[in-house]
Amino acid sequence: MGTAALLRAAGVGIGDEVVVPAFGNVEVAEAAVQAGALPVFADIDPVTYCLDPAAVDAAVTPRTAAVVAVHRFGRSADLAGLHGIGRRHGLLVLEHGESEAPYEERARRREHAAYLDARLRGVRTPDGGDGHSYQQYVVRVPGNGRPDRDAFARAVRARGVDCRVPVKTPVHRLPEFRRCVSLPETERAAGETLALPVDASLTRREMQRIVSACNALGGPVAVGSTAVFGV
Repeated sequence: MGTAALLRAAGVGIGDEVVVPAFGNVEVAEAAVQAGALPVFADIDPVTYCLDPAAVDAAVTPRTAAVVAVHRFGRSADLAGLHGIGRRHGLLVLEHGESEAPYEERARRREHAAYLDARLRGVRTPDGGDGHSYQQYVVRVPGNGRPDRDAFARAVRARGVDCRVPVKTPVHRLPEFRRCVSLPETERAAGETLALPVDASLTRREMQRIVSACNALGGPVAVGSTAVFGV
């Protein structure tokens, strides 16, 4: 059963609010709308990229009926914290999960992640706590946000590495869901994150190419008010 159907089955509908993340997963906000409710966006934890329970708590109003927790990139949302908020306010807490890869594939991804963790320079590697399964290996590119991240991505691609921006536009910035709301961690993550390949099928030579491509750039180097990348 989909998220919209679960919300409707729980009696969530017109006049209700559903707290959701704005960092990706537009389908979660759409599910709230399909149930007749209003999606309300809360900020994320900067380490897990999942809903921050404190931000969710701050977003709760008398009209709030549910919270949808989204697991991101192989990290789990803080379900204990969110369920605690749910019990305190009488809210339904739903999970929107990622498809789980077979055990051997997850183990191989973790091996690749450990390889990158130990060798990458100039980027902030992901926190591997809480049983990270590395559905995506998402790094932070330091510097001046989106311009430097995009320049870094173009340079890495030019060196033969198929990296990608995981969330180009937060949901609360999309025309159909535009909200005047402060989500600083969501905005920062959207401007700094980059997903590097970590697929189980990658060879050692391909992993070495990823490290070489990233480390050759040396991270952004400030020149006056402009950040450029060394080569």
